[in-house]
Amino acid sequence: MRRFGPILAAALLLAPLSANAQVLLDQPTTSTTARETMEIGTSTGEIAITSDFTGADLTIFGALSNTDQLLLAIGQYDIVVVLEGPRENATVRKKERVFGIWVNTRSMTFEHVPQAYSLSSTRAVDYITAPLELNDRGIGMDHIQLTPVGFVGNGADVPEFRQAFRRLQQSGGLYESDPAGVRFVSSSLFKATLRLPADVPNGVHTVRAFLFKSGKFLTEKSLPLRVIKTGIEQTITDAAHERPIAYGAFSVLLAVITGWTASFVFRKS
Repeated sequence: MRRFGPILAAALLLAPLSANAQVLLDQPTTSTTARETMEIGTSTGEIAITSDFTGADLTIFGALSNTDQLLLAIGQYDIVVVLEGPRENATVRKKERVFGIWVNTRSMTFEHVPQAYSLSSTRAVDYITAPLELNDRGIGMDHIQLTPVGFVGNGADVPEFRQAFRRLQQSGGLYESDPAGVRFVSSSLFKATLRLPADVPNGVHTVRAFLFKSGKFLTEKSLPLRVIKTGIEQTITDAAHERPIAYGAFSVLLAVITGWTASFVFRKS
């Protein structure tokens, strides 16, 4: 029995330590890694359109927090910045030659689409994340939702009209994309440049910034941008909308006076 004495004493001494170890192992572990966040700001909150307006560049500044510096260094963080114009329905018409005359034969109206769209990103959006993610968030000209309104006809025509709409918007300078328009100026700060065309639509536009990490969407931020006409352009626009009858009568009178004046000045003696 004596030889079991030291063993029993050691077991009694180690028992409290074992209990404490079990309690420590049973405690839940908490992660100290914070989620990445993003903040953005614009160089201006309002764009004034005058008679000599030829377009403008809008600068977006942003800051990231709690990023993984190693992933940032190897380019695993991507940023997409978009400027979307006011949304309204848009109609696309197709002309065909009928008896030697070009006439509109078919048309399709798309619901609630941005009148203008400018995008800048760290690289081409198709290399940032999966097409399904781009479609869900409407990121990129090829992924803007174009839903026909009350369309009755051959469904095979829908892709053709969608391509025609995008082509018309791009050729008019209203839809633009720059796959290298966003760049990091430090480990946590970035800068983006968006182009506003000369015929940018009036109204409230929206700046939207998206943050991705290794192809996974993390967060989104948005800010409003007001585009307004100033001077005589705004006066004419207000008159046309607020007093259409008087505006129409004045326009006809002005056209008559202008025509009569021109005929008098250039009349042959």
